[in-house]
Amino acid sequence: MAKKQEIDARHYDVILAPHITEKSTLMSENNAVVFKVSGDATKPQIKEAVEAIFDTKVAGVNTIVTKGKTKRWKGKPYKRSDVKKAIVKLAEGQDPIDITSGI
Repeated sequence: MAKKQEIDARHYDVILAPHITEKSTLMSENNAVVFKVSGDATKPQIKEAVEAIFDTKVAGVNTIVTKGKTKRWKGKPYKRSDVKKAIVKLAEGQDPIDITSGI
């Protein structure tokens, strides 16, 4: 039983949050879901985590790293953090993932 909890903790470290935007909502109509993921997560790790957490079959994973913008606040520059996103395409016949239920 301890191994099961260890696996779950690792999966929750890979997938951080759902990425909810207009574009990602439109993608959900085509059996795709967008998640914010850990910066060092690999595609196989993301696939394994989504399959374990949401109990679905994943057809493919595409990743995007959005570089943080340089901004200014009170005249001083700072940099926003880089964000890695994963577009997870579900296999045919799989029920869509309800991301509003929370992870």
